[in-house]
Amino acid sequence: MSEPGTANRVKTIADLYAFAGRGGKLKKLVVAAAQDEHVLDAVVKAREKGIVEPILVGIKKKILELAGEHHFNLDGVRIIDEEDNIRAAEISVHLVRDGEADILMKGLLDTATYLRPVLDKSNGLRRGEALSSIGLFELTNYHKLFVLTDGGLNIAPDLKMKMAIIKNAVFFMRRLGVEIPKVAVLGAFELVNINMIATTDAALLSMMSQRGQIRNCVIDGPLSFDNAISKKSAEFKGIFNEVAGDADILLAPNIESGNAMYKSFVYFAGASPASMLLGASAPIVLTSRADSEAIKLNSIALAASIDLSDKTG
Repeated sequence: MSEPGTANRVKTIADLYAFAGRGGKLKKLVVAAAQDEHVLDAVVKAREKGIVEPILVGIKKKILELAGEHHFNLDGVRIIDEEDNIRAAEISVHLVRDGEADILMKGLLDTATYLRPVLDKSNGLRRGEALSSIGLFELTNYHKLFVLTDGGLNIAPDLKMKMAIIKNAVFFMRRLGVEIPKVAVLGAFELVNINMIATTDAALLSMMSQRGQIRNCVIDGPLSFDNAISKKSAEFKGIFNEVAGDADILLAPNIESGNAMYKSFVYFAGASPASMLLGASAPIVLTSRADSEAIKLNSIALAASIDLSDKTG
């Protein structure tokens, strides 16, 4: 993918597929505990679209049964037979760490088991200050792609964790071609209330941005959701700045609000986002079992299109 600030900016979810198909050599995607119908469906479709070359780690007999049952073409696909989910996760992480695979994806195993070898200090993939989850959305009622973070991993982030989450999201958006992302730190309203930690954290993060403690972005907050995504709403409340109504990144105060927004966009607005984990040395796909095939496929395309090799943000 292009360097920040170039003409090859990703403007739609569909652009991810174009970027993922470039470069000739396909990236290798390893799936931990791959014996899952919906994950296999998305992975096979991604292979057919020329996005990735899969490696499947899991119960081989079950994987082949699912392939036969649902007519998934696994001809030529490498399958590593491993019945134990803990070992499947470890093997998958080691394949990425040793350069045999480029992307890690969760199959039929719980998130804690999936992430444990990722976070291993000696042999894991963690690179940044923290792992965080992002959803990349394209909505008909908003004028550009935006990121929502963190609705899937960090439960109640403190100020330090919010800084790390912002840094991950800013780095990510810069890799998509947004040179100076605009970050809206969400709260219930736009005023600072010492009894509401989300608003005090937002004010501190905004000041940190102004003083250069958090670089390569513009941060404003607290902003209620309407002020973050609607310039008209913001101006009605007397908020005039470059973030209000034009946010690239929405930072949720906690996992409950982030998760509720994510699912509201999907179920009420019909969105099919792309999602992944940031803060590791390789793209990590962590979709919910309830996520549609389209979301899983978009997430694979995103992981295949983004370059994490040179952290400039």
